[in-house]
Amino acid sequence: MRVLAFDPGYERLGVAVLEKQKGKEVLLHSECVRTSAKLDFTERLKLLGEAAESLIQQWQPHVVALEEVFFEKNAKTAMGVAEVRGMLTYIAATNNLTVQHYTPSEVKIAVTGYGKGNKAAVALMVPRLIALPPKKRLDDELDAIAVGITCLASLR
Repeated sequence: MRVLAFDPGYERLGVAVLEKQKGKEVLLHSECVRTSAKLDFTERLKLLGEAAESLIQQWQPHVVALEEVFFEKNAKTAMGVAEVRGMLTYIAATNNLTVQHYTPSEVKIAVTGYGKGNKAAVALMVPRLIALPPKKRLDDELDAIAVGITCLASLR
């Protein structure tokens, strides 16, 4: 089972491709797709969509996993992230892929064992759960890996 996991955002889109190999989760690819704040939102959405399409073609996943939006304060940011999620859901559907949605609490429970943990706890646990090639990663990329781990664990 190969999963293409996303931590949705329009400035930074966390991406991870994972699969089960001999009963273990293996990271095949991860990155953070970035867009410039100088571009209008439509252009940013287009670039993110093109990146998602390219990843689907390159990695041929069986399922797409998305983290759900959770914002307490900034409604404008939440709406933009929700639009990115909608675009990713549409792209997955047009490629005949199942989409799995996970709340931040579900991801934290799967990765840290505690649903109210913080980003630092997730960042600490991800490399303990899955072998990561050495490179500097942004939180968004680590969150996408955590979403992928959650998806593989839930699809057993």
